[in-house]
Amino acid sequence: MPADSPNRSDVASRLRRVLSSVELDCRCRTKLDEALDRFSALESRHQLRNGLREARHRRDWIAAQLSFLAEIDEITDRESDPTVFMEMALLFDEIASQAVEAARLLRDTAASSTDGVNKKPS
Repeated sequence: MPADSPNRSDVASRLRRVLSSVELDCRCRTKLDEALDRFSALESRHQLRNGLREARHRRDWIAAQLSFLAEIDEITDRESDPTVFMEMALLFDEIASQAVEAARLLRDTAASSTDGVNKKPS
């Protein structure tokens, strides 16, 4: 999930908090609570799918970059252009950065999977 997007489970929690203060008869309250439960479960599943999709995208990007790393075999100790080493270092840095972000996404996805993903919307 991008850093600038709101956390969907926070949105569901805030919505539930605001609506819980509304005076409703028992039947309406029950229906509202059921609807909020379904909304929370659907949003959790949506967040789970998005996290997995983004992690897979980063994995594919990393796989595509691996072919460029093969060029390191062409570099010898006689290389006179220091920018070659810097470019390789930057490639390793970027792959590491993408891997760290993919790991964060998967951890967030794992955490969100406990927030209602196993609930089936009615």
